[in-house]
Amino acid sequence: MTEQTKNNEDFVAWFRAVTPYINAFRNKTFVVAFGGSAIESAFAKTLAFDVNLLASLGIRLIMVHGARPQIEEELREKGLPSVYHKGYRVTDAETLDCVLDAVGSVYLEIEAMLSQGLPNTPMANAKIRVISANFITGQPIGVLDGIDMMYAGKVRKVDVEGINAQLGLGNIVLLNCEGPSPTGEIFNLQMEEVAEAVAIAIKADKLVYLTDSQGVTNSKGELQDALTADEAAEIAWMGDWLSNDLKRYLPSAIRAARTGVGRVHLIDYNVDGALLQEVFTHDGVGTVITKESLENIREAKPDDIAALIALIEPLEQEGILVHRPRELLEREIDRFSVVEHDGILVGCAALYRYSDEVAELACLAVSPEQREWGYGEQLLIRIEKRARKAGLKRLFVLTTRTEHWFVERGFRLAEVDELPEQKREMYNYKRRSKVLFKRL
Repeated sequence: MTEQTKNNEDFVAWFRAVTPYINAFRNKTFVVAFGGSAIESAFAKTLAFDVNLLASLGIRLIMVHGARPQIEEELREKGLPSVYHKGYRVTDAETLDCVLDAVGSVYLEIEAMLSQGLPNTPMANAKIRVISANFITGQPIGVLDGIDMMYAGKVRKVDVEGINAQLGLGNIVLLNCEGPSPTGEIFNLQMEEVAEAVAIAIKADKLVYLTDSQGVTNSKGELQDALTADEAAEIAWMGDWLSNDLKRYLPSAIRAARTGVGRVHLIDYNVDGALLQEVFTHDGVGTVITKESLENIREAKPDDIAALIALIEPLEQEGILVHRPRELLEREIDRFSVVEHDGILVGCAALYRYSDEVAELACLAVSPEQREWGYGEQLLIRIEKRARKAGLKRLFVLTTRTEHWFVERGFRLAEVDELPEQKREMYNYKRRSKVLFKRL
């Protein structure tokens, strides 16, 4: 096989692998939020390419940008102090002028990146329309601990109808960290809070924060690829080790996950293509926060047939599993339990009863990419619980490859003669499958 042929095969395999995500995300709403540092990063231009790709796939996009380093630069040039209290910038009239200048400059830079269209680039033939308007209404924070925050503000209202109208036309909505009030004043808002408020109000399917870190880590520096909101809150409370961006963004991410946003992602803007890798690969490259666990073990239903076939067919071709025709799966679907991760079926197992006391654990399969996550053991536990609930006393399994795995989990080697008569008559001596029993 030539290197070119191998590359072509890898490309085809990758493209087929992302197809379920493309189908799932069409017409879904994503909020992508990033600070001014992301605009100054090495991959700001390729971020525009990736946003263009998402838009071309029919994803409804809202982008929210900040401008913290640009504001700091404006303040330094004018010799003004940078003052914070409780994480908010104390914003007097002079500081507000710097905020408006910096935010306006960043907005124009983003608009220019999204307007690229040179031939032989990912932006060629793109028809992106970027819309910005007064979709966010601000209000003053007021006085905190005796300190007048002046023009520092919080989100008062999100114009959901206006944003949805623009998304319905196929436009990308670009929002910043300014919020005019009904009195005509302009307030300096926190980018992460704008993104949070918009995602909640618009009922976004995903909220993505681009950060200065690979994602949320534990105290040992190990990336946590998936967290519930409660788990993330525990880290936020203890997490002195977190980066500056994560300390600011994580509370907003947690509130959004708890208030109905489907998925909240935190990824690194210093990784080229991080947005695409997080959205279109199963494992992602950062941290995803959800209200409940992404993992779901349940009994199978007829709608799972196609996913079951896709899961077990490669193992049948390798001779690891016995072939099961689609018609058989349809008839026996109620025997199967499945495990999902983020809505994708990644494992299955079946329970076949042979008497009042004995049943078979069959068709235990886990997607190769997810075998390190313990899904096989979870499915075994699920089948054992189903067997006990049915009053069964013993469970047996036939395997050609995973004898030791089952022995480590309480099964013992047995002879073919110990199988129930019906199963013994069906035993394939050419496969020479090992027989293992476990007492429940």
